[in-house]
Amino acid sequence: MNRRFALRALAGTGLAAAVAACAPMAQQPTIAGILSTSDQFSTLVAAADAAGLVETLAGPGPITVFAPTDNAFAKLPEGTVDSLLQPENRDQLIEVLSYHVVSGEVT
Repeated sequence: MNRRFALRALAGTGLAAAVAACAPMAQQPTIAGILSTSDQFSTLVAAADAAGLVETLAGPGPITVFAPTDNAFAKLPEGTVDSLLQPENRDQLIEVLSYHVVSGEVT
């Protein structure tokens, strides 16, 4: 059985769901890998990196990530993202990002 990943736009929300399903196989893409190859998720990738969560997103699933696009992050009040990316706000960033991850496959 191979591992599947899909990015699915949630119409009008500025979100995409990254879904990992099935058993992992060697050399299959990870959620972190998929997000990093898309220009739409550069802010989320930077946030996951700042929070130390890239390894978690590269781990075995299934997990579902409700992945905010860069456009969604741009709608936050000015300075919010920059503030969250500061090392002293890492715990708060982890808390915010954890609201976007669910164990299991959500379709």
